Order: sequence, then structure tokens, then C-alpha cells
Amino acid sequence: MKVLKFGGTSVGSAQRFKDVAKLICDGNQNLVVLSAMSGTTNTLVEISDYFYKKNPVGALEVINALEKKYLNTTKELYAADETRQEAEVEIKKLLNYIRTFSKSIFTLFEEKIILAQGEMLSTTMMNIYLKEIGVKSVLLPALEMVKTDKNGEPDNVYIRENIAKQLQLNPDAEIYITQGYICRNFYGEIDNLQRGGSDYTASLLGAAIDAEEVQIWTDIDGMHNNDPRFVEGTKPVRNLHFEEAAELAYFGAKILHPTCVLPAKLSNIPVRLLNTMDPTAPGTLISNETEHGKIKAVAAKDGITAIKIKSGRMLLAYGFMRKVFEIFESYQTPVDLVTTSEVGVSVTIDKTKHLEEIVNDLKKLGTVTVEKDMVIICVVGDLYHEYVGLQAIVVNALKDVPVRMVSYGGSNYNISFLVNKDDKIKALQALQSIFE
Repeated sequence: MKVLKFGGTSVGSAQRFKDVAKLICDGNQNLVVLSAMSGTTNTLVEISDYFYKKNPVGALEVINALEKKYLNTTKELYAADETRQEAEVEIKKLLNYIRTFSKSIFTLFEEKIILAQGEMLSTTMMNIYLKEIGVKSVLLPALEMVKTDKNGEPDNVYIRENIAKQLQLNPDAEIYITQGYICRNFYGEIDNLQRGGSDYTASLLGAAIDAEEVQIWTDIDGMHNNDPRFVEGTKPVRNLHFEEAAELAYFGAKILHPTCVLPAKLSNIPVRLLNTMDPTAPGTLISNETEHGKIKAVAAKDGITAIKIKSGRMLLAYGFMRKVFEIFESYQTPVDLVTTSEVGVSVTIDKTKHLEEIVNDLKKLGTVTVEKDMVIICVVGDLYHEYVGLQAIVVNALKDVPVRMVSYGGSNYNISFLVNKDDKIKALQALQSIFE
């Protein structure tokens, strides 16, 4: 069995629903993970914001507009009045549930319930459509299969046991449909796997059922070797190692959620990135196979803040680094890049919620300098040190770009450079030369 995940753009209209149906009905028994229709999650966030602000009238107006959008979609999607009416009943039921929150105290708990309704809507509509065209489709509830533990991490034992139960209840189904993104937490409350979490759902479920393959369907032909928004002539990368894909996803390649890679990697299940707009394109295959000594792709991560700590007390001392990183840990702020010298350490972060407190604490250890609006440029490939010359090729490509910081050696798959945001496009364009 394969797991096929489709994002919001892939189910963004009635025609897209029909296109996805053709792709998933390929004669095999597939498990299909769907995101909410494009724009729906943002709308649900807006509705929640009105509820937070105690403006139920504003929330209800947005809900009414959302209902109109969905009912218009049903008119285009379903051929038979009976199935269209069935879909309309289900859509109204879900949206009426959201309306009930206008009469209660609104907290983060209620917001997460509302956000979950987007995936409920899309999977319900798809399941009804598949039945209309004669496909044996079963809707599996993600809230009964996907759960996180007390640390917010997926409970893999629970997931494996409960998806097995759901599949055993419906062994003769041709297509299984379930929701991406949503789950229950350790306390049984409705929760989610954060933005982009549908990729994570697909990977978790793929690992849980020992899938043949996990397919992530988006609106672009695989992962490109550079950012096509800023660089001409980019090409899809046909093969990536899991580590390479993880680096690219974390450092800016939006096509794949960074957390998606790990469950599939650990279970040695290949992940294929495919294009719903061009289903015949080969896309990108992510696996544990490596193309040795080859630079694969470049990605950029915006919104980076660099922090430099200089201190004479660091010279020939031990314990200094521990004190530095304990400060970041105390404010739950992860560090991206690290470089050190005998009298200084430089780090980068992308979460600045506690920046002021972090800087104040770091000033107890030394002189602190902060630079905002920076960008990390990440070059990914099999960059093991024995492949002589690869590092020189990358550095030479950036000979005309002011580089503030370089990180290499923490991984065999990544060289990262810190540049000013004004030099981002110049850096990306310069690095494209290494693929020509």
C-alpha cells in the first residue's frame, strides 16, 4: 500500500478534486491524506481571531462566506443531486459546529478544534465524490489514529495499533481517506501537527503501515536545485538522500515539511515528491540512497538574527559554551548555526520572541552584538571531506558576496553561509553556476 498526500492547492477547487480522484484511483489500494482546501485554514484562523476578540458577528460573517464557497464547490463537483445534497448536509453540519463557539468562552483549545474542521471538510467531500463515481472509499478518522505524547511528539505505538484497527474494519476498501495535520494530544484533546503537518501525517502513517512509498503531491515538479522565484534555469533534483532533503526543508525549501522526513527515513520508506499539475513528471525521490560527491541544491532561510558573544573569559576556559547554550535553552529558542573562536562564539536564531531577554542574559558573559535581517544560504549535497574540491567550488561561487559566517562539518550534507538579506538574491544566483 502507498500513502498519497495532497496539499491544499491540490484540492483547491472542484476540478482539482476530480483530478486528485483520477490520480488516487490507480487500481491499487491506497491511503490518501488530504489537507484543507487552499485558503480554508487561513479563514479558520480569521474566524478564531474574531472569537478571541469577542466579536461573534464578525466570525459568523466569515463563516457564512466560507459556507457559500463550499456550497458553490459542491455544485461543480457532484453530478447527482443526491450526493450533492449529502455533501451539503455534511458541510453545514461542520460549519454549524464552528458557529456554536460564538456562545462560549474561547481559548486555544477551541481554536484547535476550529482549525481541525478544514481537513474534516475536504476529506468528507472527497469521500462522497469517490462513492458517487463508484469507488469503494472509506473515511478513516485521523483523530482516532494519530496522537501525540506528553512531550508533543507522535506516539508511534498508538498510531501503529490504531491505524491497523481501522484498516481491519474495512479490508475491502479500494481507497482510504484521512485527514492530515490534525491529531489528539496526550490528554485526548483535539490538536494539530503545526503548519505543513499533513506531510508529517503522511510520513507517520506510512511508517505505521510499512508503506511501499509515501507520495507528497504539490503544485511543483519536485524539489528544485535553487529557488525559481529568484533564479532562472532551476531544475528539479531527481534523487535526494533523506539527510539532504531534511537540510533543504529546514533551510527554506517550502515544498516539504522538515519533520516529514524522519519517520520515513527510520522505516526506510522512500518519499516521492510529485506534481498534481503534471502527474507524468518524475518528481523527486527521497531515500537512503546517496549520489556520492555531488552538490544537489541550494536553499535560503529568511528572518535570521545573528548574535555574537566576545569574552576574554572564554580563552582556555571550559564551561563557557555550556553557559551560553543554557541561556537559549531556558528561553526555548533553538540555534541554527554556530561558529567559535578562542575569544568568541557566534550563533544564529530565527525565533526572536525572547531576543531581548536572551541578550540581557548573554551580556553577563561578555560583549554582545546583534545583527538582524540576515539570511542563511544552505548548499546541500554529499559533501564528505574526502571529496576534495567541492567546498572550494561552493566558496569560490560566492567570491563577490559578503559572507558574515560559514558553518561546515556539522553534517556531511550541508555548508551554510550567513549573508545580509540584501545579498540573498545575488548569492542564490551566484551559486546557480555550480550546477551549470
